[in-house]
Amino acid sequence: MVEKSIVQERDYTLIIDKSGSMSTADLDSGQTRWFTAQESTLALAKECEAIDPDGITVYLFSGRYRRYDNVTADKVVQIYEENEPMGRTDLAGVLQDALDNYFERKETGVAKPNGETMLVITDGEPDDRKAVMKLIIEASQKIDRDEELGISLIQVGKDKKATRYLKALDDELENAGAKFDIVDTITIDDMLNMSLTQVLLNALID
Repeated sequence: MVEKSIVQERDYTLIIDKSGSMSTADLDSGQTRWFTAQESTLALAKECEAIDPDGITVYLFSGRYRRYDNVTADKVVQIYEENEPMGRTDLAGVLQDALDNYFERKETGVAKPNGETMLVITDGEPDDRKAVMKLIIEASQKIDRDEELGISLIQVGKDKKATRYLKALDDELENAGAKFDIVDTITIDDMLNMSLTQVLLNALID
């Protein structure tokens, strides 16, 4: 069993989908996926701040992406005010940058000793599903131990195709050539009964 201490001394990166479909309102709550993601981001940022006091890295992506470094909870609201949902779901582009950034920091000795957790909040399938899988497989081959890098895909909304794709990423990576299974997928509904620490630990243990 992985100890809780492993969630300490890590860096956290939050990657948030701002594609056009995020403005869809879900029937159950009547709230848009964008609003749901904002609430979750704020909660995640607050929790991560307690674990990682220098703030977290936040990306927002659609057809292009934007990166914000050293984000604390009070900056989250500002980030959401500066952005609105539009465009495509180019997850491969943003993931490439986040992974490159981690491996660069690791090489130069500034990455935290326990590695990094990336949390991706998304509502749909990425534009290039194969590219995303390839990136994750390549990243798994560059790490020394399973716990070093965790990618947690958190689905907002109830797009069944997205659920199937994310599930496949979670379950089929090792068969496709990954050195470790570094992906964990979870829906916002699943998260309702879990603390963030549980979500983070799941990303490491699964």
